[in-house]
Amino acid sequence: MEPLGENDIRASFVNCSKGEARRISLPRGLAELPWADLDFLGWRDPGAPDRGYLVTERAGELVGITLRVPQSGPRSMAKTTLCALCLTGHVGSGVSLLAARRVGAAGREGNTVGAYMCTDLACPLYVRGKKVPALAPRYKETLSVEERLERMRTNLGLFLDKVFQERPVTA
Repeated sequence: MEPLGENDIRASFVNCSKGEARRISLPRGLAELPWADLDFLGWRDPGAPDRGYLVTERAGELVGITLRVPQSGPRSMAKTTLCALCLTGHVGSGVSLLAARRVGAAGREGNTVGAYMCTDLACPLYVRGKKVPALAPRYKETLSVEERLERMRTNLGLFLDKVFQERPVTA
């Protein structure tokens, strides 16, 4: 991912108002982030632990989405949970349900879509082995790092497709 500036990040958000985007707490040290190792920029707001943000490229455009963490009880340290994006296993609170408001009228009506993701949104770093989950060893896979990165990008794309879907599909 190419390094991003504050204005580019704030202008990328598609599921919140411009006023909300102006008030988002950006990650500290933007210039020092490991941009070459990031397929998307994800961070949690230290001042509002129930909020997360994700910025990536979609169809050649920069797209940012706001995420919310529903309130939940304590997590078991005996169970491992997998991230739906990168398939990294974490114990305890290393994976959280993150919900994104859909874009457009559906989002204004309160429709959301969620997925279990790495709580710190550092999926690209876990896949590359630059970050290691606490207490849970990475599962051995026969896929190369590039194949795992492609799988993560595909999973993120599928999640974003749901965020951009104007109306939920009913059975």
